[in-house]
Amino acid sequence: MTDDAKPLLIKRYASRRLYNTETSDYVTLEDIARFIRDGREVQIVDLKTGDDLTRQYLLQIIAEHESRGESVLPIDVLTDLVRSYTTSAQSVVPQFLAASFEMLREGQSQLMENFSSFPNPMASMPGFDALQRQQQAFLKSMMAGWAPSASSGPEGEAPAPAGDRDELKAIKKQLADLQSKLSKL
Repeated sequence: MTDDAKPLLIKRYASRRLYNTETSDYVTLEDIARFIRDGREVQIVDLKTGDDLTRQYLLQIIAEHESRGESVLPIDVLTDLVRSYTTSAQSVVPQFLAASFEMLREGQSQLMENFSSFPNPMASMPGFDALQRQQQAFLKSMMAGWAPSASSGPEGEAPAPAGDRDELKAIKKQLADLQSKLSKL
């Protein structure tokens, strides 16, 4: 395994300072963000306990960028993420997000190659149909247990509360808007 393939090890000292083990100097969150943008994997561990703190620091980097107005995540997505922590969808969300980003990464270079030669490069992106199916399956699993918006539920059950139907409509609209934006690219 080459040095570039191994994660860059960052150790957090008790003083909360972050130490780059490759260059033997202290780094900031912005330095870590730059390493990641440059394609390096990083691993941040607590020097004393050995606990992996990578997730905590990556979330902190995202929060700082979002607070500076460098918004990537729409409020609706953030709201749905928070909601997923309290629902049965919690187990589905990480896999869905990981697979979606992996497909995006894999298709990014193909997209750039196809951009000039096809009228709709997203439609020709490898896995685009699979991404759409995955999004639909995600929504279906998120909505499991919610009654359909018909006047009554299955086998004569009471209809879903209006709030649930409205929330389902809002999520479906968000997905349709996202698919529309993707197809326009």
